Amino acid sequence: MNDYSIQELAEMIAKFCSDREWDEFHNPKDLAIGISTEAGELLDLFRFKNEEDVEEIFYHPDKRVRVEEELADVLFFVLRFAQMNHIDLKQALEMKLEKNAKKYPVEKARGSNKKYNEFEQ
Repeated sequence: MNDYSIQELAEMIAKFCSDREWDEFHNPKDLAIGISTEAGELLDLFRFKNEEDVEEIFYHPDKRVRVEEELADVLFFVLRFAQMNHIDLKQALEMKLEKNAKKYPVEKARGSNKKYNEFEQ
């Protein structure tokens, strides 16, 4: 398996879409809808599943492939959205992690699932 950079993945998707002349269909609204739709399809695989059911999904090859495909669809639309709208995902993620590090300092957030505004002052 190759370890592609975000840029390399985006270029692969750009070529895939260009070969099919899909650029005209990939405006921000429709790509955002695609992200949400594919994330919903991923979520649907886990709907009404208990912990045991979820564990079984990952051990059953056919079910695991469905999860992988939906996750890949989400990634496709995220990368395509960024590529079409000139967003540097690496930079955006770095900035968001820096921002979240302030909202979720290690000493308050470690082992906690609380939202930043629920931490004791």
